[in-house]
Amino acid sequence: MEPGSMRSPALADYGLLGDTRTAALVSADGGIDWLCAPAFDGDPVFGALLGGPEAGSFRTGPSLPATRLARRYRPHTATLETVWATDGGTLTLAESMIAEVSGRLLPTTLLIRRLAAEGAPVRAAVVFDPRLGERHLRPRVRQGQHVVCEWGALAMSLGCSGGLRVEPGTTAAITVEPGRPVVMVLALAYAEPLVWVDPETAWDLVEADEARWREWASGISDDVPFREPVLRSLLTLKLLTYSPSGAPVAAPTTSLPEDPGGIRNWDYRYAWPRDASIGIAAFLALGKDGEALNFLNWLLHASRLQRPRLPALLTLTGGHVPRERTLADWPGYAGSAPVRTGNGAAHQHQLDGYGWVLDAAWNLVRQGHRLNSETWRALRGFTDLVVRRWPDPDAGIWEIRRDPAHHVHSKIMGWLALDRALRIAETHRISPRRRCRWEAARTAIAADIITRGFDATRNTYTRSYGSADLDSALLILPVTGFEPPDSARLRGTVDAVRAELSAGHPFLYRYPPGQDGLPGDEGAFLPCSFWLVQALALTGRAAEAAEMLEALLGIGGPLGLFSEEIDAATGALLGNYPQALTHAALVQAALALRDVSAVEPVVTEPAGCACRNPNAGC
Repeated sequence: MEPGSMRSPALADYGLLGDTRTAALVSADGGIDWLCAPAFDGDPVFGALLGGPEAGSFRTGPSLPATRLARRYRPHTATLETVWATDGGTLTLAESMIAEVSGRLLPTTLLIRRLAAEGAPVRAAVVFDPRLGERHLRPRVRQGQHVVCEWGALAMSLGCSGGLRVEPGTTAAITVEPGRPVVMVLALAYAEPLVWVDPETAWDLVEADEARWREWASGISDDVPFREPVLRSLLTLKLLTYSPSGAPVAAPTTSLPEDPGGIRNWDYRYAWPRDASIGIAAFLALGKDGEALNFLNWLLHASRLQRPRLPALLTLTGGHVPRERTLADWPGYAGSAPVRTGNGAAHQHQLDGYGWVLDAAWNLVRQGHRLNSETWRALRGFTDLVVRRWPDPDAGIWEIRRDPAHHVHSKIMGWLALDRALRIAETHRISPRRRCRWEAARTAIAADIITRGFDATRNTYTRSYGSADLDSALLILPVTGFEPPDSARLRGTVDAVRAELSAGHPFLYRYPPGQDGLPGDEGAFLPCSFWLVQALALTGRAAEAAEMLEALLGIGGPLGLFSEEIDAATGALLGNYPQALTHAALVQAALALRDVSAVEPVVTEPAGCACRNPNAGC
C-alpha cells in the first residue's frame, strides 16, 4: 500500500462513515478516498476517489496479501467493520466518525480507526497522505504529541496508540498483536482550536456514539417490512443530514459518473428541497418528527431571500449554490472526467418542488403539529406562486438541460401543492379570497392535465404535453390522491411505465434513453424502481411489490448502500453515492407494503365548481 498505488474500486465496495457534518467513503481495502472539510460541500482533504493518488488518501489494512472475510456495519450503528484472514490470524478494521460532539471538548470532526488482531500477530500498513482541494496542496506539518497538518484556517491531526508515528506521504509498517489493538485518531478543525484526543481512550467515544445510534434505531416499529434494510436507509439519511442547519444533502460526492466516460457528472453536495421532502415523509411515517421539524426550520431560513420562489437547490446553510465549473487535471472516478463543483440546475424553474414541500408540511400538520405564523406565511407564498406559474413550462424533476416543457409530473405536483395547502388551511388562518383562488387553480390544473397530459389510446399519462414519451416520475401518482386508488387511468399509467421504461426486471429508466438533450446514455434510475414498488402496493398488487423490493434490496450488498443509478447489464452502481433520494424511496416502498390499506382517497373534480366554500365571498 504505497502512496500512488491507486485503482478505482467498484462503488459498491465503498462504505460510508459520517458525523452529520461531513462524510468519508472508505474502500474495501481500508482506503479513505473521499473526505471533504469542514462540511459535505467543502474541499476534499482525501480526494483519490476522483483525483487519483495525487489527491490524497488515508489507508490502513494488511500489508501482505489477505482474504477479506466480512464487511458490515455493526447492527444499528454507523461503525463499519472489515475483517481479513491472514497467515495464522485475522485482522479487523473498525472505524467510525463521532456524530455527537456538542457539550464536550471534542473536535468538530473526529474519525477513529482501530486495528485488532486475533489468533496471531498481523503485519499491517498505514498510508496517511492528506492533500487539500483542487490543487492537491500538501500540508505544513508540525510534530508533537500528534502529527499536525495545516492549510491556513484548516488543521488536521493524526494520533496513534502504542507510540506509532505516521509521517504524511509515507507508509508506516506495524505489527498488530492480539489483545493490543492499534487506534488511530484523525481530528479536523476549521478556524477553531484543534482539540487533542487521547488514542488510548478514544474508542470509548465510538462505543458511546454506538449506544446513541442504537437508541435512535430502537424507536422504529417492528412491524415495518424489511426492517433491517429500512433501518440502514434511515441511518444513512440521518448521516446525510447536515446537523448544524437541518439540511439533508443529496449525496456526499460530486461527479461520480452516470455514464462512465461521458459528461453526466454532477455535484450533489447540496440540498434539494424536493429530495429532502421525500426523506422527511419517510421519517415522519416512522415517528421521527424531529428530523421533519428541523428540515422545515432550515427551509424557512434558507428560502427567505428568494421567496416566494423556491430554489431547486441550496447550499447546506441556505446560500446560493456556486456556479458550475470543471476542475482542471482531475481524472475523475475510473477515468470519467469532467469533475465538477457547483451545479447549474440551481437557477431552473422546477414546479414539482413546491408540491413536495407542501406535502411534507401537510404530513406534519396531519400528525398534530401546528405551523407557526412565519412558516405558514412562507407556505402561503409558495402556494400563491404555484397559482401564478403553473401554466408555465418548467425544467421538470429530472432537470433537463434544454428548453422547458409542460411536464405532466410537474403539473400534478403543482396540483398537489394547492391540494395540501388547502388541507392545511382547514386548521390555519387564510382569507376567503385566497382560498377561492387556490381552489380555482387546483380545479384548473386537474382539468388541464387530464385534457392535455393523458393518452386515452394507451390509457396512460405521458411525460409532457404533446409527447408520446412516458416518465417514471408518474409512478408517484398513487400517493398524491390526484386519482382515486381504483382509477383505471392510474393503474394504466403504472402498467405502461413498467412496460415501456423497463431496463430489465427490477430496473427502470427515468424516461426513454437519449431523450434529455445530453450526449451519451445513463443507467437505470434506482428511485424509480422503489417508486414502482410503492405504486404496485398501493394499486392492490402487494405480492408483486414485495417480490420486487426483495430483488432490489439484494443489489445493496452487505452494507445496504445505494447510488442513484445502476448499469442494468452489469449490476455496477452509477452516479453519486450513497444517494439520499434512493434511500428515502426505499423506505417509502417498505412503508407502502405496511400501509396498503391506509391510502386516503381524494376525489378530483376537474370541471366542477371552483369554490366549494359558501363563505368565500366570490
